[in-house]
Amino acid sequence: MGVTTSTIGRRVVVTGLAGAGKSTFALALAERTGLPVVHLDLSFWTPGWVAPSEAEWREVQRQALAGDAWIADGNYSETLDLRLERADTVVILDTPWWRCSLRALRRGLHMPDQLPKACHFSRWTRLRDEWQLAGRIWRRRHTDPRREREVISRQGPHLAVHVLTSTREVSELLEGLGVGPTPSDEG
Repeated sequence: MGVTTSTIGRRVVVTGLAGAGKSTFALALAERTGLPVVHLDLSFWTPGWVAPSEAEWREVQRQALAGDAWIADGNYSETLDLRLERADTVVILDTPWWRCSLRALRRGLHMPDQLPKACHFSRWTRLRDEWQLAGRIWRRRHTDPRREREVISRQGPHLAVHVLTSTREVSELLEGLGVGPTPSDEG
């Protein structure tokens, strides 16, 4: 694949369906590049699972992405344009929808670190929410990636875009960046 830190850039957007492995990939990429990770899910929800208005959410992201180097992990397609304006690299995890759904269901069985600390929920609520998410993944498996790629293509030629369609490709990209373990296939 021949990926180097110069082809990855210093402002990286990681995107893909829910359950594609964005957070896992972002952490592994950060380990190899030294870039800080901005987990959008941690910034989005406020106590009581209250979502910000679009204007508030755009401002939160502007502040979070104001630095010269970062990895932005998350979807939030309504503000993808904002992240792409500052990005120099996009990594699309084109993980099969069925694998994303299985990962979402498995994620419902434990409490990942990438969840907002101020939002409380029970294990059963979490499992129910991930079950519903698995259904949304199936329903949106064609439309979300297509819309996302249209937005990315409109942002211009300044973006280096890496589309990774398998765990092998993810491992190859990460191994090309330096030492350290690569994320295992979680599905």
